[in-house]
Amino acid sequence: MAEKSGEEAPQLSSGETLSTTGRFSLTARILLVNMLPLVFLGGGLFYLDSYRTQLINERFKLARIEAQITAEALAGATRERQEALLVQIGKEQGMRLRMFDAEGRLWADSFALDEPAFTFDDITDDTWDQQFARWLDRTVDTIVAAETVTDYVEPESDTAEAWPELVRAREERVSQVNLYDWRDGTPVITAAAPVGLNGATLLTVRNAVDITATVRAARTTLVTAVLLVLFASAMLSLYLARTIVTPLRQLANAAVKVRQGREREVEVPRLPDRSDEIGLLARAVSDMTGALRQRIDAVDSFAADVAHEIKNPLASLRSAIESLPRVEDPKLRRELEQIATHDVRRIDRLVTEISDASRIDAEMSRATLERIDMADLIRSIIGSREYRAENQNHRIELTTRGFAANVLGVGARLERVIENLLDNAVSFSPPEAAIEVTVDNDGTCVSVTVCDSGPGIPEDSREKVFKRFHSVRPEQEDFGNHSGLGLAIARAIAEAHDGSLLAESRSDGAPGACLHLRLPAA
Repeated sequence: MAEKSGEEAPQLSSGETLSTTGRFSLTARILLVNMLPLVFLGGGLFYLDSYRTQLINERFKLARIEAQITAEALAGATRERQEALLVQIGKEQGMRLRMFDAEGRLWADSFALDEPAFTFDDITDDTWDQQFARWLDRTVDTIVAAETVTDYVEPESDTAEAWPELVRAREERVSQVNLYDWRDGTPVITAAAPVGLNGATLLTVRNAVDITATVRAARTTLVTAVLLVLFASAMLSLYLARTIVTPLRQLANAAVKVRQGREREVEVPRLPDRSDEIGLLARAVSDMTGALRQRIDAVDSFAADVAHEIKNPLASLRSAIESLPRVEDPKLRRELEQIATHDVRRIDRLVTEISDASRIDAEMSRATLERIDMADLIRSIIGSREYRAENQNHRIELTTRGFAANVLGVGARLERVIENLLDNAVSFSPPEAAIEVTVDNDGTCVSVTVCDSGPGIPEDSREKVFKRFHSVRPEQEDFGNHSGLGLAIARAIAEAHDGSLLAESRSDGAPGACLHLRLPAA
């Protein structure tokens, strides 16, 4: 993976290019999603304004009917009877009733004849909740653009001309209704109706406090419920956000430290107590970080080993080349030239093996797997080696067992594994000794075992032979003919195929070692 130099990588902002929701934190989005429905529920406050209008309309109809019935009851009655009816109806209905004569002069008032049936609220001594209720009424009216209602003010004149509804009733000879607003926000409903045929008129005034009380009680209940649910929802949302955001921030901070590489050992929280997706993510990130750290350590170690292994033949080559101009003896010069040639070949072999080892992971990640019969592949390799005389007079015996030994893999890489195993067996086997190759398939796993007749591998060294540049060669073999990467490359290829490669002793008790390759069966 290539890294950009001189450019700071963006931190925790990749989601911002995917959606506009990336502009807001996860906590804010959780709060918004959980509280938005409650905000819509709070919109019921505005619905109550239409409910209030319906109540007033119904009260309009009632006020018109009451005025008409009262006017009919007053028509034809004596003055004493009319005054008694005004007082009685006013007390029973909680209204103020006024009678005007044909010239529009006030001649009877239920409040003047007896105790007032109601009194208007004096807002100067209202409590804070009443003040808040009036403020809420005004706020809702402003938001819903409610029609402005004329404030109710008692006229200074006692004539009918002071009341618009009375003027219309006298002119049109039909009942009229009007709406006013008292200072405390309660509606005042007036109704005017003609009384008899002599031109007299009746005016009723009602302060419909019950309408405002009903609407305000409903609003108070709704607001209280919405606020309580909003608070509970906010607390639950914050708790939910904390359980999600806090571990994500911990993982993000650990990932940033890993990327910056400022700390050698970064502890990525694994959250073992969480079995949900956050816990799975934490453990996956922790495992990924561990694998990345191992890969970095392996690369560092590999680079140091490469420098060390190349330095030795380079030093030998430099010494031989520097000595050549000072040597006059032809025989010694030929020996120095042979040493230089050997070192050059050794360096070339090392570079080739190192390049091959470093490309395994990258090539395997891009390779297309194909179905391969391991038995056929090994037969082909054995025939090619015999044709090239690479077996050094050793007899290679192939035995197949079980099902067809089919695996999914990269043919060239698996061929490299078998070649390395056979090279190792040929190197350690005595002259003309047989090399046994067994291929077995138990239905789930294909096993390839290569056994030689050499000195074997001590149990405490069976893992060391797979380390890079670890090379313990037979005494008869020329120095530098092997890089020490053969078995390390073979194991890397096996693991890239989800398999394994192990060193074992021979199962028959005879001297020698067995290299055991296991691959998943196709």
